[in-house]
Amino acid sequence: MKQLSIIVVNYKVKKFLKDCIQSCLYAIKNIDAEIIVVDNNSLDGSQELISELFPQVKWIQNTTNLGFSKANNIGVMQSSGEYTLILNPDTIIPPDIFEKIIPFAQSAKNFGALGVRIVDIDNNYRPESKRNLPNPKNAFNKLFSQIVSLKKNRQLSGYYNTILGEFEIGKVEVLTGCFLLTTKKIYTEVGGFDESYFMYGEDIDLSYTILKSGYKNYYYGKTSIIHYKGAATNKDKLYYKNFFNAMEIFVRKYFKKPYIIYIFLLLGLKTRYYLALFIYTIQKYKK
Repeated sequence: MKQLSIIVVNYKVKKFLKDCIQSCLYAIKNIDAEIIVVDNNSLDGSQELISELFPQVKWIQNTTNLGFSKANNIGVMQSSGEYTLILNPDTIIPPDIFEKIIPFAQSAKNFGALGVRIVDIDNNYRPESKRNLPNPKNAFNKLFSQIVSLKKNRQLSGYYNTILGEFEIGKVEVLTGCFLLTTKKIYTEVGGFDESYFMYGEDIDLSYTILKSGYKNYYYGKTSIIHYKGAATNKDKLYYKNFFNAMEIFVRKYFKKPYIIYIFLLLGLKTRYYLALFIYTIQKYKK
């Protein structure tokens, strides 16, 4: 058994994928690890490029776009590492990251999963690095801010964990799927990503499932990765459909009681979905 398997789901982002894999290869020089790319039928030359440059990378080719959850589950199922890293293709990781986080994971009490400090290309800290579990209030606030970009509302929503400092280490509730370290044993035990989610929300669901199974999620702020957030996604009608479908799945799964709040959230989701489409159409027309 290898010590680590890095699972990267790719969809039409071959330039970012190339840089991501290169950073991974630097980071695994001193450990027994494998890199597995699961491609969701990109048909953009990704496979040819990666196979030529990095023949040691294991490539799994899907014939259709199966979505983030299912593709990751396929990759983990075919992996052989004790530890599993779910990694977005539009990320860059530092060379010494595994020298820091794997020993921590090995010693952490009741370890379930781990995330790290995430920054954008301008080195700005991304608050989604550590989040709180959604509740009806902060879920609705997050949804509202997602559409109209009210920064003040985002800060007040309770969606992000602001108690733990960005450079600190500690327990958190929700980690982001762009970089999520766990073990294959735990990933398999909790059922992996819920394949009801095509894209978005699956990392929140998995984090919650790990917690419900009695494990702890940790944020490790002593190392950082770069995330070119949105590079793999265009905010078009399909984006909004997938995003709101994910929100609806989570609401139906966890917020059925009290019933009046459940109905209110579902109605709110539908309203915000159509509002998002309206705003998108207007903005597209103006261009």
